[in-house]
Amino acid sequence: MQFGEKLAPLAIIVGVITVSFSAILVKLSSGEPGVIAFYRMLFSAFILLPFFLRGHMKELKTLNKKDWIVTSAAGAFLALHFILWFESLQYTSVASSTVLVTMQPLFAFAGAYFLFNEKISSKAVISAIAAISGSVLIGIGDLQVSGMALIGDIIALISCAFVTAYLLFGQSVRKHLSLTTYTFIVYSISAIVLFIYVLIKGESLGPFQTNDWLIFLSLAVLPTLFGHSLFNWAIKWVSTTVISMAILFEPVGAAIFAYFILGETLGGEQLTGGMIILLSLGFFVLTIKRIKVS
Repeated sequence: MQFGEKLAPLAIIVGVITVSFSAILVKLSSGEPGVIAFYRMLFSAFILLPFFLRGHMKELKTLNKKDWIVTSAAGAFLALHFILWFESLQYTSVASSTVLVTMQPLFAFAGAYFLFNEKISSKAVISAIAAISGSVLIGIGDLQVSGMALIGDIIALISCAFVTAYLLFGQSVRKHLSLTTYTFIVYSISAIVLFIYVLIKGESLGPFQTNDWLIFLSLAVLPTLFGHSLFNWAIKWVSTTVISMAILFEPVGAAIFAYFILGETLGGEQLTGGMIILLSLGFFVLTIKRIKVS
């Protein structure tokens, strides 16, 4: 057994734990959603910069005009995803928002159906209907808490659609680019889009206290580089199905951290709806084995 193969399960566990901190860190920051997202992407790009300069710059020559357009669109969609997801956390709970964003596999398969004419099995349809019913149940529970919580749920679902668009647009370019080059370009473009958004909206880029700067850096290092980068590293030895199933534990970890760190609790509807969604997505991922890791 190769050394990497032995470490792959540990990498997945660490990845799930680190991505589970994402929503918590956003909640703890005093920055506005666009600013938090901007610094997350900016710091991620800066951290990747030396690795990109050292051995991947020549890959830029392989990009044609279409590749740049598609990659730019992917970066823009990723920026919109972060803006809306972080915005949703201003209104609804960490658990509700994270569970709804985790419905990404269903959005991805729907996009593949309409864009690439991929067939949809009856099992996939059943899974989708069950997951949607779970999201409706969460919405009902959050509506009982406040109307703004329901708005947060809707925003989280829209952000899920945008991150799916990011994956669908970027998958063709990713086939002939290394992970370092692709993520560096996308993160950089995303940071530029977010910077423009922040300027237009008039959000403050600072000054911030040391705690906020540490949160921005932690968002770049933990859920972005240590989280999804570890997933993409482990995929060399572990199937996408296993990793996709592992990612479904992100809302569970986020809910646990939110309980102990933020004091958030779940009502019956939110808990039941979340369980329905996660079980439905688990069944879906086991049925559809071509889901890609973000």
